Amino acid sequence: MSEYAGLGEVSGKTVLVRSDLNVPLDGTTITDDGRIRASVPTIKALADAGARVVVTAHLGRPKGAPDPAYSLGPVAARLGELLGQDVAFATDTVGDSARETVAALQDGQVAVLENVRFNAGETSKDEAERGAFADQLAALADAFVSDGFGVVHRKQASVYDVAQRLPHAMGGLVAAEIDVLRRLTVEPERPYVVVLGGSKVSDKLGVIDNLLGKADKLLIGGGMVFTFLAAEGHEVGKSLLEEDQLDICRGYLRRAHEAGVELLLPTDVVVDTAFPSHDRAPEPEVALSSEIPADRLGLDIGPESADRFAHALADARTVFWNGPMGVFEVDEFAAGTRSVAEALTKVTAAGGLTVVGGGDSAAAVRKLGFDEAAFGHISTGGGASLEYLEGKELPGITVLED
Repeated sequence: MSEYAGLGEVSGKTVLVRSDLNVPLDGTTITDDGRIRASVPTIKALADAGARVVVTAHLGRPKGAPDPAYSLGPVAARLGELLGQDVAFATDTVGDSARETVAALQDGQVAVLENVRFNAGETSKDEAERGAFADQLAALADAFVSDGFGVVHRKQASVYDVAQRLPHAMGGLVAAEIDVLRRLTVEPERPYVVVLGGSKVSDKLGVIDNLLGKADKLLIGGGMVFTFLAAEGHEVGKSLLEEDQLDICRGYLRRAHEAGVELLLPTDVVVDTAFPSHDRAPEPEVALSSEIPADRLGLDIGPESADRFAHALADARTVFWNGPMGVFEVDEFAAGTRSVAEALTKVTAAGGLTVVGGGDSAAAVRKLGFDEAAFGHISTGGGASLEYLEGKELPGITVLED
């Protein structure tokens, strides 16, 4: 096999692959390698087909200049372990090291370029500056494969502009993501339940707005729920509250009622006097969500609400989940998130489609010890997933659709 879908013969050719390798680091230690593992199938398929594979990716948010704290060096080493072969590492993006590293590749070998965001042209709003960087990237390769779903909503040089300069194809990971998201938006099997969490309502406005007309049930937890509870007139204590979103939340509650969408908010929450920190041990208490004491803040949905959410998911045939129910990183505030994840595994086992929408939800699944195979699909791109479900155009996808 010497071909790759959409590109034809790749044996002996240099293929630039835009992957999503934006993993969390503790110093130089990778604390969650999920995105690296997700990138392996496309890279391996190209290498097995005889391509010389050049991987480009970003990590963190460096300011357009080299920063050792955001080096992809540890990622390249882990990728090599997962591929079972040595992976060369270029210490720059398009400079001497990149050109020499690429030139030294043999058929079937893989190299990783240094963090693409070390070059200001990657994220520049100036099309000429971005294009100039894309020209340099394109000069390294014969073809381009877009496989970083977590960045396809960004109009950036290694995502958008390079695709205009080289023969291009969609990688297997991106193709799988788009296929699943289409299943969530085009005649989803019902009942269709959407579970939203995370910290802020303002991060989810578009997806709530769009899915209120599509979902049968909408379950809301996490920090964002307190703005909804306050919109209903409840006391939320010191909990996270976006006062400028109260009227919008009232509108969503009204629309859900009018549309016959069951919108579930927690009836109890796990509270503490302060956000978890290294300075004090957690002191969790359960409070009614309508009467959170003034000196407490909500950090997870309560046990009654966890049961209600699980019950609401029990008969679902399609589920999209984005955002944890609480501060899952701390055991005392992880039960709500665990309950939702457990309920999703049962939906999957019963033949339903379950989609974990990337970001913190995907990290929670792994941290809480769930088998990833127990879910229908774990997305690698939270922001891209949300923008797709909002109905927005994703530049990194449209540029591939010749």
